[in-house]
Amino acid sequence: MAAPVLDLDAIRQGGKPALARALAAIETGDGSDAVASLLDAAVADPRGHVLGLTGPPGVGKSTLTDTLLKRWRKAGESVGVIAVDPSSRISQGALLGDRTRLKTDPEDTNVFVRSMAARDRLGGLSDHAVGAAALMRAVFDRVIVESVGIGQSEADIALVADTILLCIQPGSGDSLQFMKAGVMELPDVVAVTKADMDQAARRAVADVEGALTLALGEDASWKAPVVAVSAATGTGLDGLSDALDSHRAHLSSAGHLATRRARQNRQWLDQALKSRFGTVGAKLVTKVDLPDAEARPFAAIKTASDALKAALASL
Repeated sequence: MAAPVLDLDAIRQGGKPALARALAAIETGDGSDAVASLLDAAVADPRGHVLGLTGPPGVGKSTLTDTLLKRWRKAGESVGVIAVDPSSRISQGALLGDRTRLKTDPEDTNVFVRSMAARDRLGGLSDHAVGAAALMRAVFDRVIVESVGIGQSEADIALVADTILLCIQPGSGDSLQFMKAGVMELPDVVAVTKADMDQAARRAVADVEGALTLALGEDASWKAPVVAVSAATGTGLDGLSDALDSHRAHLSSAGHLATRRARQNRQWLDQALKSRFGTVGAKLVTKVDLPDAEARPFAAIKTASDALKAALASL
């Protein structure tokens, strides 16, 4: 079987089959020069905006993902989805397979859904998922990364998202747990799902707004709005869409988006090395001459990984 063509323009023009082959190559060809070159080309030419959608299991993330996907497609925008699922301890594959829950038209060439396994990352985003997000951002107008869930140690969604949407369910006590865990520092927009629960939903909105006043987010110039939504009834969906668009506009002003993405690129290098070589191993990379991690993060990851592997082999 011929190797897939790992050229960004060819992938953009090749539709779903070309993208599927490229994503498979990211998972199977991890560490190759061709994959690193493709992903750095994608980093250099992003086209879309990445929404990181997260929240505890059962909050309705998949339903909301499906709703947003349909709204954006109706508006004529192309949409890519990375649905991260818990991993099988045996096969390391995705257990639930979000593609079975998201209803898309197989003939629609402007929508693509990919399920990916969380593997051994608590935060739910493996290095492969980070690479997939970078590539899909260069292909689609909108990208949704739906994480496996969020809790006291699970904040990897911030590695890839331009806008983080945190979903909270009424009556669950999530807002108190998140306040305790510091998760309220992450979201750019908060959606209280199942707004048809009326009083419980209103109470949850008030609780979340209170929790947000105590959070110290990275962007002091943006206050995360809280929107009560119901995907089942359509309540609040226009308001949620407006909130997401407002944050996107905010990022486009004063260089906020470029700053966020440059920081993410540096974090990709740090997290990749820690996951592969541990904290001590990652510190040794300071002695290696690396490509600029902000401009070529995947080349930097490959160069550092090769150097650390060689150092370990010589022991």
